[in-house]
Amino acid sequence: MKKIYNLLIIGVALLLFSSCATTSSYTRASLYPKMYEERPVSLLVMPPINNTTNVEAKDLLYTSISYPLVEAGYYVVSPHLAMEFLKNESAYDAELFIDGDISMFGKVFGVDAVIFSVVDKWEKQGLGIATHIRYLVKSTKTNEILFERKCDLYLDLQVQSGQSSALGVLMELAASAIMTATTDHIVAARKCNRYVFSDFPRGQYNPNFGLDKDVKASEPNVRISVK
Repeated sequence: MKKIYNLLIIGVALLLFSSCATTSSYTRASLYPKMYEERPVSLLVMPPINNTTNVEAKDLLYTSISYPLVEAGYYVVSPHLAMEFLKNESAYDAELFIDGDISMFGKVFGVDAVIFSVVDKWEKQGLGIATHIRYLVKSTKTNEILFERKCDLYLDLQVQSGQSSALGVLMELAASAIMTATTDHIVAARKCNRYVFSDFPRGQYNPNFGLDKDVKASEPNVRISVK
């Protein structure tokens, strides 16, 4: 009996140790130190790079990136004004600039950093919408990457009414299919952007500017399923 008791104690101890070991020890400063070194104030959001067959993905994502950045305390150049200028200057394709010198954007727009995003997946999957998007924030002063994150997000649109009968299950499936077909894909984009930039170091126009270095941060790559 004593032997069994000792084995139970050891098992509990191992479980506690493993749970502690997997707890995230990241902070915003440890993940994104260059953001605190350069302290960008103003940002330009470039049109997303769309590697999918969903032709709407580019515009859907572009219109929803700015909001969480403004909430975080940054000045963001108006996406509409930026889009018009970039189109007129034949600079609409971010693929041409993501790996190159972006100091020109600092001179033209007066911004400290540029936001790039790459859409690798954006499609209906089952009774939901699956997305995979990469984000980069690059300095216009040094061309260095200040912030980088990936997001695998599944927007679950399944309707659950709690009915257990065969007819009830069929009705749920039908409702889920209709919701998947009619739900604006902008919802998936907004949720993805919000999760990615939830750990974005707070900017000059946020009360927590410079005070959030030790704030706990989640994994640098986001994998999540949301309703």
